[in-house]
Amino acid sequence: MGFSDSAGGPSVAEVSEGEVLARIFPRLPEADAALIGPGDDSAVLAVPDGRTVVTTDMMVHGPDFRQAWSTPWQLGWKAAATNLSDVAAMGASPTALLVALAVPESTPVADVERFADGLRDACHALAPGCGVVGGDLSVSDTFTIAVTAFGDLAGLAPVLRSGARPGDIVAVSGPLGLAARGLELLFRDGVDEDGVPDASRARRLREQHPDLILAQLTPSPPISDGPRAARAGATAMMDISDGLALDASRLGRASGVTIALESLLLGDEPTAALHGGEDHGLLACFPAGTNVPDGFARIGMVVDRGSDVVTCDGAAVEARGWDPYTAWDGASG
Repeated sequence: MGFSDSAGGPSVAEVSEGEVLARIFPRLPEADAALIGPGDDSAVLAVPDGRTVVTTDMMVHGPDFRQAWSTPWQLGWKAAATNLSDVAAMGASPTALLVALAVPESTPVADVERFADGLRDACHALAPGCGVVGGDLSVSDTFTIAVTAFGDLAGLAPVLRSGARPGDIVAVSGPLGLAARGLELLFRDGVDEDGVPDASRARRLREQHPDLILAQLTPSPPISDGPRAARAGATAMMDISDGLALDASRLGRASGVTIALESLLLGDEPTAALHGGEDHGLLACFPAGTNVPDGFARIGMVVDRGSDVVTCDGAAVEARGWDPYTAWDGASG
């Protein structure tokens, strides 16, 4: 695990932008919706529905990932997966990605190639037919990734955060808390004696706790469950990226309701399930009496707005989760 000190080839500072692009274009997944793909000033996408779902997200070395813990391939996978999940949370199917990458001058070109491989593999595995249609390359002291994702609603109404109503069933798709537990292990045991992230220790952790570490470094969001929920009549939905409690509070505030959770339905680690971030599953509400679609599990219900936006077993739940403005300690590695 971790970035290579030397990939046996040139760094990005030793070649031209054109050469880097020539190396990565063949590795990128093609988008079925692309009428014109990478290579021109802009791409052209087919939009048969007449509407396009668009989202964007950044990953910055330090607050969002540590190069000692992640390989370039894993970063490519995660950059794709987290954006695909936001599209799915609207009830849409991902169609295309734009990817902008700024890396230090010393970065081996081979690392950029492996990053492109991660993008390709995530699209193929999680959202077949979605591909990379363009982007940008630059240099920076800080490894920075920015992805814009597009999605197709296929004639369905977008599922918003604001549609939940009292009596609705609250359900989730995807595991809760595994990514947070994996990150806790990395910060506890994936560092050296001085607290600096260490690639070899992270590698051992992955061997010992593969489910937890991979849930953090290479999440596999249930992308197809987003459109499935929309077809089943979901009234509200969102991606669980910052922790169930924090994201449920956002949905509850947008809908003007209280989200009443049940601890027995949150698994063996309810604290991690509530407050751990980066699950990238889907939180959805369905009308009472609905057969919750395959992939989703009931965790509570929507009730009239009370004094608390989120409760668990009737007790108030603090809207606490991942916030890059307050949670990052300023370190990297």
